[in-house]
Amino acid sequence: MRLDLADLRLFLSVAEAGSITAGAAKAHLALASASERLRMIEDDAGTPLLNRHPRGVSLTEAGAALAHHARLILQQQAQLRGELQAFAHGARGTLHLYANTAALTTYLPVRLAPWLVQRPRLRVELHERTSIDIVQALRAGQAEAGILSDAVAADGLQRHVVAEDPLVLLLPRQHRLAAHRALAFTDVLGETFIALADGNALQSCIDTQASEAGRMLDVRIRMKTFDGLCMMVGHGIGVGIVPRTIARLHRRATHTVAVPLKDAWTQRRLCACFAQWKALSTPMRSLLTHLGVEPEKKREMVLTHPAP
Repeated sequence: MRLDLADLRLFLSVAEAGSITAGAAKAHLALASASERLRMIEDDAGTPLLNRHPRGVSLTEAGAALAHHARLILQQQAQLRGELQAFAHGARGTLHLYANTAALTTYLPVRLAPWLVQRPRLRVELHERTSIDIVQALRAGQAEAGILSDAVAADGLQRHVVAEDPLVLLLPRQHRLAAHRALAFTDVLGETFIALADGNALQSCIDTQASEAGRMLDVRIRMKTFDGLCMMVGHGIGVGIVPRTIARLHRRATHTVAVPLKDAWTQRRLCACFAQWKALSTPMRSLLTHLGVEPEKKREMVLTHPAP
């Protein structure tokens, strides 16, 4: 049969009204047009679908079967339309978001939760990357958007500050410097350090700052993760420099103290980064708006430092 959705709606309107005239009006068709379409439907079916009476119509057995399946088809069509609209409005699908470690472990969980509650059919895939890796992925078109440090250069991309995330000096609780309100980087260059692994973007930044101050860090051991670094500091092996969010996350378990650093290069911020707002998917725009991105306003210029 070559029925379309309009044919099914007309047939159901006539069946439910018990009248071709009333059914045509409900389907917003002229009586002559509706009668002709019903005749074509019956011809296509090869059997009568309506019993015509002086005061209306009733369904034949074949007509009742058509009405039953027509209802199912129209219900499925409505369900399909609703699901497609959910994708279009960002309420369904899978969203891929790239984020550095600090954003992924402390910032995003609190911010994502209330947004996801309103979108029960939307999935989010979080990808942990360094800030430099995120910028490279964005430039290559491999990522739609990311949350990264403002300390990494991101020429050609848009960045919007979403949170403060300064670097702090992490110390064992009993360390002689633990009671200080704030310290300059040069004040601690003589300490033994727990550092991050070679090639880590944050560690490269710290090493560069030490070199510019005319010193080299006294590194006792290098760790691949912030977890390992914080654990080593807690055991009194040395001191470390980490984002404030990381220090807060581990301070109770590791018995460490975080002291703010005064230097301008340590005053990092987390930024949402992407190429073009209009090129973002609907759910990504929704999420970034929830995080505080306001694309209609001139984006805040962020300072760049050597590597995050």
